[in-house]
Amino acid sequence: MITHEQIRRFHELYRQDRNAQALTAAMAGTAMSDLAFVPLNAAKLSGAFEIEVKTHGITAQQKSGRCWLFAAMNIMREEVIKKTGLTEFELSGNYLAFFDKLEKANNVLEMAIAEAARPQDDRMTEYILNGFHDGGHWCMAADLVRKYGAVPKSAMPESYQSTHTETFMDKLTFLVRKDAWELREMVRRGEDPSARKEEMLSEIFRVECIAFGEPVAQFDFDYTDADGVYHANRNMTPASFYETFIGLDLGDYITVTNHPTPGKPMDYYYSFHYIGNMAEGNVRCLNLSMDEIEDLCIRQLKAGMPVWFGCDSDCYGNRRNGIWDPDSLDYEGIMGGIELYMEKGARLQSHASYSSHAMILIGVNFDENGEPNRWKIENSWGEEAGQKGYFVCSKKYFREYVYEAIIHRSLLSGPQLALLDREPEEIPAWHYDWM
Repeated sequence: MITHEQIRRFHELYRQDRNAQALTAAMAGTAMSDLAFVPLNAAKLSGAFEIEVKTHGITAQQKSGRCWLFAAMNIMREEVIKKTGLTEFELSGNYLAFFDKLEKANNVLEMAIAEAARPQDDRMTEYILNGFHDGGHWCMAADLVRKYGAVPKSAMPESYQSTHTETFMDKLTFLVRKDAWELREMVRRGEDPSARKEEMLSEIFRVECIAFGEPVAQFDFDYTDADGVYHANRNMTPASFYETFIGLDLGDYITVTNHPTPGKPMDYYYSFHYIGNMAEGNVRCLNLSMDEIEDLCIRQLKAGMPVWFGCDSDCYGNRRNGIWDPDSLDYEGIMGGIELYMEKGARLQSHASYSSHAMILIGVNFDENGEPNRWKIENSWGEEAGQKGYFVCSKKYFREYVYEAIIHRSLLSGPQLALLDREPEEIPAWHYDWM
């Protein structure tokens, strides 16, 4: 119990701390990320990059949780630009996000039916009824594209709701929880829920059409290339557009993670279903050391391919200056000399940190010993953030706060490829915060 005598002593200690008094004054009118910023340390991360993959412009997910999808689309659009000679191009995030939400809703309803026999206070039941959100992973984007294709942004532009998803997602999640509860109760009464589930999905589809627009099924793709030649592609479908202008085999990309936690050793192949978007699919990951992930990312950049990656963007970042670096943001100092460091595995297990944001690596630089000392990042926060949309992270940030990356299968070593031949071990649903 906190006593009044303790509070009196706390007041006295605070009033005796001149540094705390000064920090109180500074905190009163300044954003913490700006107050903590250490310009001279950040300056060490400036300069050119020895290896850099050329990309074509910054996109903006705006006020939505679609970073994972934009990062995947930003890789795929480079293939469109190569094939068309365009200097600027964007895929439709609205189109793919529409089907992502529909698939996630279906997955929740399927799980509610499959797990209906569990009691209400069972951990799995609670997990299912927790609903879903905008977030996701590379393999979820790949599954969407394989099933639904892709379309240019011009064929299905953004709507206000697609770029400001908080309120809509709140209402949609409420609807899906209500539907999941109804289906669960039907199964527990011995009734067949199939017809009712289809009615629910039809309603969810209609609600999404109202918010985002009806997903386009056929469209024309006209463009003028860099040589001034006009091209007309009539009556394309999302599948034919993907096959013609993107054509990547998304199954060739492997999710590698660095999750140094007990029970999940290095060189470990695992899968989980419950946070994916498709009822028929699983998320599969290969857990590797950070040395291996660092090496694989460098090799992919050297091969001219950007790297989709997931990190904790809330740790040691300054959005205005486009920096992620523990040495460039002294949060411990501006909070009176506290200690915030935890080892990577402990941060994950305690849910103090997780992969909260996805972007693409497009460059890396090396120190005099040939070690990577900074990484160039293409973000999806628009050109107003960072250095006209581009960010840089330090080696220290990369090794501590990057948790996953997507690597082309051709770049994996023999032993790493051999791990993929194993049957992956499925981890529980409530290990979501791993990702």
